[in-house]
Amino acid sequence: MTANLTAKTVKPFNQRIRIWGLRLFFLAAVPLILFTRSAWGESDWQFGVMEVSGVFLIIAGVLGRFWAILYIGALKNRGVMQEGPYSICRHPLYLFSTIGVFGFGFMLGSLTLAAGLGLSVLMILQATASREERFLRSEFGAEYQAYAARVPRILPKPSLFTTGPVIEVSVAALRVNFADALVFLAFIPLAEMMEAVHEKGWLPSVVLY
Repeated sequence: MTANLTAKTVKPFNQRIRIWGLRLFFLAAVPLILFTRSAWGESDWQFGVMEVSGVFLIIAGVLGRFWAILYIGALKNRGVMQEGPYSICRHPLYLFSTIGVFGFGFMLGSLTLAAGLGLSVLMILQATASREERFLRSEFGAEYQAYAARVPRILPKPSLFTTGPVIEVSVAALRVNFADALVFLAFIPLAEMMEAVHEKGWLPSVVLY
């Protein structure tokens, strides 16, 4: 009885902590983005490949987040979703968010920035996922324990993919995710703007590969 009462005192993780953590991280990263530039010029094939790859990664991140929201939107904190993207990793929203951030770094033409931004965001989201799972384990017990033992946290295992023929969709969750998608899509013109600024030499900058 005592164990059950203790389990019920675990509350869902406050998502404002994650949101503000990411905001502070990107605020801290602004000088790095403003005052560094790609070692490759716009005419170099390396820059072209990275820029195109970055756009694809950002779009993949946006579409992947919508895919995950379609499955989890109506069930969040009400059950253990184990289908679709949730069959290959436990936190696909965080997976696709990380992919989008890597894409932004690639669009800036820097492997160093891509790795630094992407891995930092991944670490923040890993810590968030760990805190979220305290509630999920206490709320759903053996069902979530078995799910966590079988499915990786963020890095996906595609061979586990499975899905049913019907899902319940939350329009409200899709609406919120649409606003998030606009933030990710804004990375594309932002990267293009930074490219133009550095090409014209309007800001002092350090070269990064």
